[in-house]
Amino acid sequence: MVVAVLVAIVIVWLRPHAPGGGEAAVSTSTAGQVAPSASSRAEPGGSADAQDQAADVGVGPTPGSAFVHVVGEVADPGVVELPSGARVRDALDAAGGPTKRAVLAGVNLARVVVDGEQITVPDTAEAEMSAAPGGVDTAESGGSGGTGANGASPGALVNLNTADAAALETLPRVGPALAQRIIDWRAANGAFTSVDQLLEVSGIGEKTLEGFRDRVTV
Repeated sequence: MVVAVLVAIVIVWLRPHAPGGGEAAVSTSTAGQVAPSASSRAEPGGSADAQDQAADVGVGPTPGSAFVHVVGEVADPGVVELPSGARVRDALDAAGGPTKRAVLAGVNLARVVVDGEQITVPDTAEAEMSAAPGGVDTAESGGSGGTGANGASPGALVNLNTADAAALETLPRVGPALAQRIIDWRAANGAFTSVDQLLEVSGIGEKTLEGFRDRVTV
């Protein structure tokens, strides 16, 4: 009898603890469900790093900007990015400015830059090579009524899209260096579509172009 009573007491004592354990299991299970829920709530906004990365995807060159390669007598030669409508003067400033050896007489600082072009700032030797030889050759051929340095008639038009360096050097103030820059521009950009595109060639400004505008064609 006593044993039966003790067994009954033990059974009654054990019963309240089983639900408690079940509640703990439920709580543990619930906690496991809450954590993913909190994580899922964080996903739409994302972390600060994720938002920064998403923002960086759209970062790029400013619309309307121009990349220009500045070489020669400037403090920091290289490619510079300029806003739309910038001038050659702005390109030189972006490249650190001209050096003490720079000769800017043949550089049109007021010309609007073109995306992808190269601007060359010459020194004294390069400037003289660009201007003097062509001027001398043209003056001689133009005043003699004979033939120019390349054997062409002085009155014949020079085709900017087919002329070689020798033909280009017959033009006023066009020496070997400038003739080569005209050819390089043609190679990089394709055929000239107008005579005015010569203004995009480094070393040719309005005054230089007016000196031989009636001598060239496209």
